[in-house]
Amino acid sequence: MRSIPRVIVAGTHSGCGKTTLASGLMAALAARGLAVQPFKVGPDFIDPTHHSAICGRRSRNLDPFMMGEAGVRETFVRASAGADIAVVEGVMGLYDGLDGTDIASTADVAKVLDAPVLLAVDAKGASRSVHATVRGYAAFDPGVRVAGVVFNRVGSPRHRALIEATQSLPVYGWVPRRDDLVVASRHLGLAMAAETGAMAGFGSVMEASCDLAGIINLARSAPPLPAPVEVRDLPAVGVRIGVARDAAFCFYYSDNLDRLQQAGADLVFFSAMTDRLPDVDALYLGGGYPELHAEALSASRCREDVHRAVDVGMPVYAECGGLAYLTERLVTGEGDYPMAGVLPATTEMTNRIQGLGYVEARVVGGAPVLAPGSAFRGHEFHYSRLDCASDARFVLELLRGRGIDGGRDGLAAQNAVGQYTHAYFSEGFSGTLVRAAAAYRRS
Repeated sequence: MRSIPRVIVAGTHSGCGKTTLASGLMAALAARGLAVQPFKVGPDFIDPTHHSAICGRRSRNLDPFMMGEAGVRETFVRASAGADIAVVEGVMGLYDGLDGTDIASTADVAKVLDAPVLLAVDAKGASRSVHATVRGYAAFDPGVRVAGVVFNRVGSPRHRALIEATQSLPVYGWVPRRDDLVVASRHLGLAMAAETGAMAGFGSVMEASCDLAGIINLARSAPPLPAPVEVRDLPAVGVRIGVARDAAFCFYYSDNLDRLQQAGADLVFFSAMTDRLPDVDALYLGGGYPELHAEALSASRCREDVHRAVDVGMPVYAECGGLAYLTERLVTGEGDYPMAGVLPATTEMTNRIQGLGYVEARVVGGAPVLAPGSAFRGHEFHYSRLDCASDARFVLELLRGRGIDGGRDGLAAQNAVGQYTHAYFSEGFSGTLVRAAAAYRRS
């Protein structure tokens, strides 16, 4: 068993300030000299970048739908090694889960981790009524320990006094409204951490307005968790997998990268905008914002390198933004840009969401980077759509999700596959990609 002080920052609803409060709490605790391990409930890629920048430790996703309960506990305990405290940012409202259930909700993760919940409540426009909200959330599911509250956007000392006149749960913070510390948003969510430091700047606000000592003691009240089964890395197999990581391709689950390394691969990070393709045996192209960097991607000789590499049999696995990069052209509001030309399709950016939600996929076609007959889970969120050639070949059938073609995903050509689904890698998934790289290396 391992004792891991931990607290979950949950919200009553999206937009109540939980991302700002959670990130500010991380920053305030780190400023006190604590080693803070950050986590994010759900499949989000953006909030974890802020957590990682603040804490100096890679933020991890905790998602029972994609990972299973055992996977959530394993990732949590493993990643928390060496940390003084773990802070988990929730998703949406506390009880909002898959298809109207609590599956993959913040409450679900709170129960899996047996962690106390700190409820973020937006106090703007209300006083005594906030206690009805707090009591409702605390009583809704007896299996969830809503242990305290932080009131956000408190307008004045008078506003605070009106709220304090009634008691509900212990109050750990009275956070004032701060319009000068707002993180800009765009079509896939907040700006990335590399583009703004506003989240870290909220640490001083949390230090001044919250009972940090009380929050630390609350985190320490969490009971020990079972130690995970020891995961042994496989011996290095002498393969190098290139991972495009820059402003255009920045959406990767940390566990996916770890599993590729555990399967014996050496990861080689590069920029598809500024670098030539490195000497590698396979490619992993994640999601991100190729539409914002289409001109640089199109001008870079890397796209020609990728095309040639696929022509001679290199295995390539790409997700969402990486899928767009592998197509023939990317059409945005700014222009029409040639891409790698590997997959027989054109990608068009739209102003409407084309796919959003969890995905269940089954491999129904041949592709060396995906094991035949295997299944996996993931998530999709994209504003682009593909216009595919009439003879396009798809290797994924979606039991849940939209994908490229209303239930089909995984556009394939030679040894390359591009899909809208952001997959959560299992050991088998990562092992298949590593074996494909090894086979190419031997060829």
